[in-house]
Amino acid sequence: MEATILSFSSSLSPLSHHQIVTLKPRNSKSPKCPSLPPIKCAISRTKKEETVESVKTHLENCHLLAAINYKGLTVKQFQDLRKSLPESTRLLVAKNTLVFKAIEGTKWEALKPCMKGMNAWLFVNTEEIPSAIKPYRSFQKERKLEDNDFAGAVFEGKFYGPGDFKALETMPTRAEIYAKMLGALQSPAIGLVSTLQAPARDVVMVLKAYVKKLEDESGA
Repeated sequence: MEATILSFSSSLSPLSHHQIVTLKPRNSKSPKCPSLPPIKCAISRTKKEETVESVKTHLENCHLLAAINYKGLTVKQFQDLRKSLPESTRLLVAKNTLVFKAIEGTKWEALKPCMKGMNAWLFVNTEEIPSAIKPYRSFQKERKLEDNDFAGAVFEGKFYGPGDFKALETMPTRAEIYAKMLGALQSPAIGLVSTLQAPARDVVMVLKAYVKKLEDESGA
């Protein structure tokens, strides 16, 4: 006859799970799921599928996905972090294997180098990347959590490692890009040529703003 012992991890870990240990008599045959009874196996499988679907849902309209090393954060710290984030971001804790299953075959697959250690996943649903990242930087600095850094991120299909985050954190805001481009369009041709040498994404964004400005003026 089998006996099941449930042990609970300390509440200080944000992702502590119930640990289930099954004691079996010798010479017993191993079932398909040796560590869990059949019912618990089905529940576990269902939860994994729900997590994968949740990740896919969060990726809809997502502009940036970042992995944060959360090892060592207490439940209280994790709750405070969630409260500090703007509405344009979502923080999800999920196993690397499940996240990778959700992003496999997509542009987010570039996050593969981050699939190790203990990660929380930051989904940014705005083009204003610096303002979305700043709250975590402030949280990290205030609590002296140097080890709980960004493990990496993907933005516009490109992977950014921990050492590349300065480029993301110093990106110009949409308003700054608009102002720069509109100023160039009203300046001598040499200024326009110089601006057009900027990344294509910035140029497209500002041209859209200029078109909107013309439309607003014509409709005024």
